[in-house]
Amino acid sequence: MQEEYNAQKIENKWQSRWNESRIFEPEPDEREKYFITIPYPYLNGNLHAGHTRTFTIGDVIARHKRMLGYNVLYPMGFHVTGTPIVGLAELIANKDPQTMDVYSRLHRIPDDILENLTTPEKIVEYFSVEAEKAMRSIGYSIDWRRKFTTTDETYKKFIEWQFNLLHEKGMIVKGAHPVKWCPNDDNPVEDHDILHGEEATIVDFTMMKFRYDGMVLPCATLRPETIFGVTNLWVNPDIEHAKLKVTKDEREEIWVVSQEAYRKLTFTDRTIEFIENVPGKDLIGIKVTNPLSGNEVITLPASFVKAENGSGIVMSVPAHAPYDYLALKDLYDKDLSEYGITENLRDIKLISLIQAKEFGEYPAVEAVEQFGVKDQKDPKAEEATKMVYRREFHGGVLKENTGKYAGVAVSKIKDILTRDLIEQGIGEVFYEFSEPVVCRCGTPCVVNMVKGQWFLNYSNPQWKDKVYKCIKGMDIIPEEIRVEFNNKVDWLKDKACARKKGLGTRLPFDKNWLIESLGDSTIYMSYYITNKFFAQGIDVDQLTPALFDYVLLGKGSVQQAAIDTGLSETLIANIKSDFDYWYPVDLRSSGKDLVPNHLLFFLFHHVAIFDEDKWPRALAVNGFVSLEGQKMSKSKGPILTLREAVDTYGADVSRMYILSSAEQTQDADWRDDGVKSSRKQVERFYKLANEIIDSGATSGIEGDLKLIDRWMLSRLQQCVRETNNDMTSIRTRSALQNAFFLLYNDVKWYQRRGGTALLYDVLDVWVRLMAPFTPHICEEIWTNMGHGDGDFVSQVAYPIFCPRFIDNDAELAEELMCSTLSDIEEIIKVTKIKPKMIALYTAPEWKVKTFKMALEMKNNDELNPGKLIKTLMSDPENRRHGKEIPKYVQKLVPDISSMKTERFEMLLGMRLDEMTVLQENTGCISNEIGCTIQVYTADEPEYDPENKSRFAAPLRPAIYLE
Repeated sequence: MQEEYNAQKIENKWQSRWNESRIFEPEPDEREKYFITIPYPYLNGNLHAGHTRTFTIGDVIARHKRMLGYNVLYPMGFHVTGTPIVGLAELIANKDPQTMDVYSRLHRIPDDILENLTTPEKIVEYFSVEAEKAMRSIGYSIDWRRKFTTTDETYKKFIEWQFNLLHEKGMIVKGAHPVKWCPNDDNPVEDHDILHGEEATIVDFTMMKFRYDGMVLPCATLRPETIFGVTNLWVNPDIEHAKLKVTKDEREEIWVVSQEAYRKLTFTDRTIEFIENVPGKDLIGIKVTNPLSGNEVITLPASFVKAENGSGIVMSVPAHAPYDYLALKDLYDKDLSEYGITENLRDIKLISLIQAKEFGEYPAVEAVEQFGVKDQKDPKAEEATKMVYRREFHGGVLKENTGKYAGVAVSKIKDILTRDLIEQGIGEVFYEFSEPVVCRCGTPCVVNMVKGQWFLNYSNPQWKDKVYKCIKGMDIIPEEIRVEFNNKVDWLKDKACARKKGLGTRLPFDKNWLIESLGDSTIYMSYYITNKFFAQGIDVDQLTPALFDYVLLGKGSVQQAAIDTGLSETLIANIKSDFDYWYPVDLRSSGKDLVPNHLLFFLFHHVAIFDEDKWPRALAVNGFVSLEGQKMSKSKGPILTLREAVDTYGADVSRMYILSSAEQTQDADWRDDGVKSSRKQVERFYKLANEIIDSGATSGIEGDLKLIDRWMLSRLQQCVRETNNDMTSIRTRSALQNAFFLLYNDVKWYQRRGGTALLYDVLDVWVRLMAPFTPHICEEIWTNMGHGDGDFVSQVAYPIFCPRFIDNDAELAEELMCSTLSDIEEIIKVTKIKPKMIALYTAPEWKVKTFKMALEMKNNDELNPGKLIKTLMSDPENRRHGKEIPKYVQKLVPDISSMKTERFEMLLGMRLDEMTVLQENTGCISNEIGCTIQVYTADEPEYDPENKSRFAAPLRPAIYLE
């Protein structure tokens, strides 16, 4: 075994041996299968630390399951469809300075190669090779026989089959729907195409038509019911507006909106004709008519109104909107004569229209006062607004002044009122983003009402019901994400599934369109299984619908499929047999950014196409990764590529660091000082293993075991149990805490206490325990322990909890030793005494009895201070401690009541003789402290000059330093 840890040498060695032995290329057999997939990466750049986290979690799960005896399939492909790769090729061809800098400096692409990546095809070829190299370099146990890219001709046949099937089922429809749209590319955009605003959703606002002198001043709102409480409109005097002729459904109207709203309206299902520009100042001071109540309200100046929000004109409801109330107050003493406004604005009466139990007449006023909001710019104004809106939405009802809507819950009113407003011609639906969206080309996106567009009919209630059923029946990790999935299904609307530009598969029933990049990545997990066969040279034309129908859905017969394809019945039967063995997906593990899009569509398409027995069984979600506190970006930086991390720190170190840095949906932050610390931990592990092996240690588990040996075995089993439990719940940080950090501390304590007999046995378990996390170093140690070259630790049995090795008394004995030593050291540190002798006093018998009685009462669910004291005092022996018992009980009962189950169960069966344990280990404590140790019982202390024995308690001896 090498003296120094050489990561590169060890990792290259074992990756080479894995590849040569093909141990990660599974075939169906008699074992239970486990099919795990993670989202294939999008190839518009090298893989980065965010990929490292998701992919490594997947690999650790795959390795763990493999060692537990499952037949594990962990495949990988590459996503390249859509527009980002096309856009990148154009930027490189045009030698865009930022692009050339980022891809040269951060992606580490040599200049002579980068300048030639001027076509999408060249980019796909380059990054697919680099991505595979990167994943191999970090040791992922992937079956590379199954790889593909989403522009492979065979994959396109698979996608055509899928979309024809969905079309036949009526799940793809043609119509006019709002979509995210890039005006520059003249194309729909999806999350992969977006530079900013990936989380944005399309929100349907209600456009309220206030009128003035034959013109409409529309106001967009998410709360149409508040029109009953409008006291004024807000107009920004500094922004330019536009007068337009707007035609919809044969109705012509003259609208005045901001220039930005004019631009957005041109993408809606309205015909727009520009008339003239209108300065914002000209719109202030006029009286407009409320379309529902008929009341006249004034327009007032407001610099806070943004041209890009809605129509650029905002209605004001100061009784229920804190910002409106504050803005109105701010104008009370202002001179507005330049706008022709001479009215006293204090005469504007607030109009209350919603009754909520938490508020009186004017919720906005009460909220402003409650939060102590000073003015519109006060950050607390946002908190006040959120509180009012939340309480009114969840518990508010409309008042009598809303007419026929009185008594209707605020949470139910929007759709009802919007429908009525549209029917009366005084309201319309206007679609807007929840936040600004910018295309990767740099163009601000709009919501476009596309006509003749193809849509996946995700709003179909029957389709959604099947998805709800799937979610209910599957495991979701962590469990709290289940609610988010259901909420996303609730809100999901029809989604454009085709575009005119980019890479991808032509829509089979309308060749003018390309299937968009998320639509073609929903059931590709099934393609991994078939592609092992397709990659062996099957002609593209032989991949007919009949083949996919038979293999994936069991429709038709093998004979019919053979006739239709020209393939042999044996081959087709083998493909189907493989599919039936491996499918469904046992776990889909992904980053949380894919919950509202890819993972949702993954479920929708599976329930639409497959029978229930082929629906996914589990989903796991993990958080993001930042770099030194900054969000990473492939196209702009900063970025740490997977390959750079491995080259700099090593594969096992990178794996260990990213797995231990955060748990589940928590976001991780890759920091240089943190990963350097992980390298030291890996080196410590290697060095300790080296020392154990070089010592000639052999198995001692069958010999005579001392108390410290029994403790070590018990602690080892605790780590095994907790690690397996954590892995089942995919808590990799906690799993590593148990499998490495806590166990390392235990082994060092074992050695410090003179333990040697079990070092080989512990290392044997430890290496297997760590193998999924740091596989290369574990293979190296495993071989050096005497196992054969072909005996990979990656294939041996994972440690399983063995209850017969649990020894609570041994653990409590060492806990007693460790805590006592720690307490002595702390006292010495505080008092600065250099002791000549230390006296230890074990708990008196009455405290021991009280402790055990309290545990029994807790076990019987009848523990309370009064009952415990009464029971104790009924024993004449205890009455002489009548003053001390109540004090001790008052402290003891809360401690026991709040105990974790594992701790309580350990103490409940305790048979520990503390006096014996301490007496047997006085030599150990003496060696650590450097003075003699005397042990007494607090019942009869032979030497206690300062009466310290009165402080003794079970598992906490009193201490006197002389």
